[in-house]
Amino acid sequence: MNIAEKILAAHAGKKEVSPGEFINARVDMVLSNDITAPIAIREFRRLGVARVFDPSKIVMVADHFVPNKDILSAEQAKQMREFCLEQGIKFYDVGEMGIEHVLLPEQGLVLPGDVVIGADSHTCTYGAVGAFATGMGSTDIAAAMATGDIWMKVPPTIKFVYHGRLGKWVGGKDLILYTIGQIGVDGALYSAMEFTGEAIEALPLDGRFTMANMAIEAGGKAGLFHVDNKTQLYIKTRAKRSYNVYESDTDAAYERVIEYDVSHLEPQVSLPHSPANAKSVSEVGDVKIDQSVIGSCTNGRIEDLRLAAQILKKHKVKPGVRCIVIPGTQQVYLEALAEGLIEIFVRAGAAFSTPTCGPCLGGHMGVLAAGERCVSTTNRNFVGRMGSTKSEVYLANPAVAAASAVTGRITSPEEVMK
Repeated sequence: MNIAEKILAAHAGKKEVSPGEFINARVDMVLSNDITAPIAIREFRRLGVARVFDPSKIVMVADHFVPNKDILSAEQAKQMREFCLEQGIKFYDVGEMGIEHVLLPEQGLVLPGDVVIGADSHTCTYGAVGAFATGMGSTDIAAAMATGDIWMKVPPTIKFVYHGRLGKWVGGKDLILYTIGQIGVDGALYSAMEFTGEAIEALPLDGRFTMANMAIEAGGKAGLFHVDNKTQLYIKTRAKRSYNVYESDTDAAYERVIEYDVSHLEPQVSLPHSPANAKSVSEVGDVKIDQSVIGSCTNGRIEDLRLAAQILKKHKVKPGVRCIVIPGTQQVYLEALAEGLIEIFVRAGAAFSTPTCGPCLGGHMGVLAAGERCVSTTNRNFVGRMGSTKSEVYLANPAVAAASAVTGRITSPEEVMK
């Protein structure tokens, strides 16, 4: 079996499972946020169950509309706060919270070998540490909060092998945008995506989180990485409980094996209105921008901010362009403060925010007006994703987003760092 099948078999109490098989599996962590938790809480009440199955295995994070932007978002956060207090569930609130998919791994709440479900499609992020993690609807989350179990169909696994050595300014965001550009937004539909190869081995954990995060943008059920020394070092200082590492057998079966040579890959940019509309930055042409956003559950980690700061350290944001930098968590904020990155951003003319999903979903802190263009390190660029249906979002890595803020048009980092 491969990694995904081994994890699911262990959690279903079976010796083995195979693609297409329906299973009941126990869960190690159940997650919801300030958009999805209120629905899950309502459905949980409808079940007539008094208590959640295990409060230590449930987490709620207020991250989409916080600090609360209006009365409705304040009411949603209040509902979560009260439910968590009643049930003994950990609630990450303003001042402690972060963007959920940056926060949970950082806090050691998701570990190798876990089955993690979340009422958010980007729950697949945790596959970076060798967990089977996937998004589900709020009603499924309600049932899991009551029982500790889920039912699902075992997905087939597609193995992606990345050969070669990545060039400067090229990282996990570029690998996943390139992959989605090659296979399409439904290229891994209801499949586990297993990422391997020498380019992956060299990739830091932050880049792996980025790739696993966007497995859903290829239609994937989960995105998984092997647990290596880098993973173990990351987990070692964070884990507060035991965990199991699963490795694919040498004779494991895959639905497909797709191989890429990424030695000469350029930074990638996904043009409107699909992550699959990916091109090399040199092929994008003269695209002027109004806004640059650096952050989100895809690229709001400290390595991402360091990359952007490299560009902005000796440059200024072009007048007429808004550059918004959002750390993924309070811990990332503190690290950026200690390293002097915040000063770099502010002196360059960028705004630096408290952690929030904010502009990614058109929530707040950077909503676009009609006719505006934004280059963003977020994960989706669908019509109206960041505001007006007449705006445009271009997806890129933090270095491209920072360089573009300097020139006022989509730009390769090489151009401004000559």
